[in-house]
Amino acid sequence: MKPWLASGVALVPDLHYVGAAAGTVCLGRYRFEDSYPVDNITDWALEQFRKHYQPGRAKPRRLITKEAIFHYVYSVLHDPVYREKYAINLKREFREYPSTPTSKWSDWGEELMKLHIGYESVSPAKLKRIDIPDDGARKSGVAPKALLKADKEGARIMIDGETTLSEIPPEAWEYQLGNRTAMEWVLDQHKERKPKDPTIREKFNTYRFADYKEKVIDLLARVTTVSGRTVCIVEEMRKAAR
Repeated sequence: MKPWLASGVALVPDLHYVGAAAGTVCLGRYRFEDSYPVDNITDWALEQFRKHYQPGRAKPRRLITKEAIFHYVYSVLHDPVYREKYAINLKREFREYPSTPTSKWSDWGEELMKLHIGYESVSPAKLKRIDIPDDGARKSGVAPKALLKADKEGARIMIDGETTLSEIPPEAWEYQLGNRTAMEWVLDQHKERKPKDPTIREKFNTYRFADYKEKVIDLLARVTTVSGRTVCIVEEMRKAAR
């Protein structure tokens, strides 16, 4: 069984979004009926939140909205205290959400969602890049051998036979998506693999890492930013008053 995880996506994911033999539960902001969007957060739910968090007649400084509730739920699904307390239950079903100060948790959820959905557009982390020419490969007229190996203890990633990224902050290795870190997912998805099927191998095996090297390096720098900030927010959640 794969470890439990929560992830924000812009489109409806595949049932096996997290991998084979694992089902995905999709909590959409909206659903569509006859091509029209229908809010998945009901008026009744909005009323319950407002009664609980904004009792009385005093005008609230910040009115609770359905969008705020959606972000609140996303933040709770990342709350380490909630996830540890209900670790066994979450393998089968969601548990009740704890009573928490909505505005703060909604802000966390909104930032996390922007990070996780817009990971390709965040500011890239400043990683140290070391390039040492692979003379053997250059003389042979071939691209340096793709490595895409992480060295967590050495705080570096070996990109290929020529390039290494170093000074990767330790928190970049703490943001887990299931049984891997986000950084490891990026590395794994961009490795060259030889298809077993001979027809596919002959006609469709056109992927070469060298063609995407600079894009992958840029992506790793951005995912470093996302991972670090996510870990920071999760740690704030752990310390939050309840």
